[in-house]
Amino acid sequence: MVAENRAEALGNKVSKVEGFKAASRRLRGGISEELRAPTTAFAESDHQLLKFHGIYQGYDRDSATELKQAGAEKRTEFMARIKAPAGLMTAQQYLAVDALAQSYSQGRLRITTRQGLQFHGVAKHDLYATIHGVNQALLTTFGACGDVARNVTATAAPVEDAVHRRIRADAVMISNALFPQTRAYHEIWVGDEEIRPAPKAEPEVDPLYGPTYLPRKFKIGITAPEDNSIEVLTNDLGIVALFDGDRLQGYVFAIGGGLGMTHNKAHTYPRLASYVAFVEPDDLLPAVKAVLAIHRDHSDRVDRKHARLKYVVDALGLPRIKAEMERHLDKPLADPPAFPALRIKDHSGWHPQGDGKWYYGLPILSGRIEDKGKVRVATGLRRVLSEIAARPVFTPAQDVIFADVDLADKERLEAILEEEGVILPGAETLLRRFALACPALPSCGLALTEAERVLDDILVDIETVLKRHGVGDERIALRVTGCPNGCARPSVGDIGLVGRIPGHYAIYLGGDFDTTRLNARVFERVPMAEIGRTLEPVIALFATERHEGEGFGDFCRRWGLDRIAATAERATANAAE
Repeated sequence: MVAENRAEALGNKVSKVEGFKAASRRLRGGISEELRAPTTAFAESDHQLLKFHGIYQGYDRDSATELKQAGAEKRTEFMARIKAPAGLMTAQQYLAVDALAQSYSQGRLRITTRQGLQFHGVAKHDLYATIHGVNQALLTTFGACGDVARNVTATAAPVEDAVHRRIRADAVMISNALFPQTRAYHEIWVGDEEIRPAPKAEPEVDPLYGPTYLPRKFKIGITAPEDNSIEVLTNDLGIVALFDGDRLQGYVFAIGGGLGMTHNKAHTYPRLASYVAFVEPDDLLPAVKAVLAIHRDHSDRVDRKHARLKYVVDALGLPRIKAEMERHLDKPLADPPAFPALRIKDHSGWHPQGDGKWYYGLPILSGRIEDKGKVRVATGLRRVLSEIAARPVFTPAQDVIFADVDLADKERLEAILEEEGVILPGAETLLRRFALACPALPSCGLALTEAERVLDDILVDIETVLKRHGVGDERIALRVTGCPNGCARPSVGDIGLVGRIPGHYAIYLGGDFDTTRLNARVFERVPMAEIGRTLEPVIALFATERHEGEGFGDFCRRWGLDRIAATAERATANAAE
């Protein structure tokens, strides 16, 4: 029974967004008309439909109170997200996007945790020029947001071997196959057959997504076990490609990942994907569509906070999920075989590509590409990609890789970045290198407190404590989000900080650096200024009691999270005496 019929049987009405999608005329709504209207914002229905086109409507929360007191309207602004499977883009495409940012988003871009790029602060009257310009560069924002399959992530390492070439090709193939079949996007934003021809006709109902698309987003990632830098188990569908040398054996499908939750709502929770089945090479795309169909037909269309595939997996159980896949494929599937443990790989600095060329990974804090004071990241990237034969690849850690660099250009590349004040790999702590933060305030309407704008302060606080206890060079994954929706993946990794109320965070500990285990809440509503002090007893314990080679999250889990909390409470009480 599909989700709409199940909701009717229970006497429930589907969510308001489901109604907007049903009446959207295949994602057209009134977007074209509202683009021409002399207003600063879209109506709610079109605001929801814009997401399918890769656009979020929001407002500047920094100025909202002052404007309200003055009797003025909020300052509406838009985020537009580019969909780049596996983080792939040419140098010419990036430079075109950079030029658009100079014109329409204050010269700033942001690398996303799903390997795309985002414009922030775009005004409504600049939306068409921005999106049209993206398409002129043969890129797209279509499907980067909304209730469809999002950007497909894959290992960013531009290594030229059979493994990496196949994974990149699979990511692009899957992404292209899962676009909604509608001309709406082309009609509204492109309108030029020479840019990218639109289909001559569209089916009455999308054959993959149905009349109202998916109940919620659907995230896919594909990688090999030795490079889990995409954090594959955090996806609705995580695909682990298994090779015997250069020969592809097949794929292990892990289903039901997703890290969003709502505070004090027990029916929402983070979850890592579970290994369900082994898929033969020729069945990859049909199996992907089968999992998408399970989400489409069984996920919750009443409560959008409970509408992710992970809840279906827990409700039906893994045997039923596998059986549903087999029904769609009309063939049995093998159980997942044993395979090597997932490992996070550090792509910063110089690495050989295997074809005589090199790639260079540049960590960018919070993925923010901008010029700020003496640190001119935007100018640095622009110069590298203009002056050196290289291409960018964006990573799920919000960093950039410069690929295809000739040996003769290695020194020049670093020299350009240094001239622009960009911090090179090795000059930062490992805590800083692997830290993630969501945008939060002022652009996100869901944020309960700050994240990106205070990340540096939080890092300095924790770095000081680590150094004081002699563990400043430890590899620790810190994730900071302004709310529990999980955009910077705070539920995995060693330390997660999740916004609770303004200026306060819940602290989660006990995950692992390779992101194969969820962490758990240990401290609640900690003021930002107290984060380092709260963690200090834990870090001191780690410094003296850890096993050789043991990671911070592994230590916390082994020691016991209750004991960790008790240790911190005793230290606080002693300090107060």
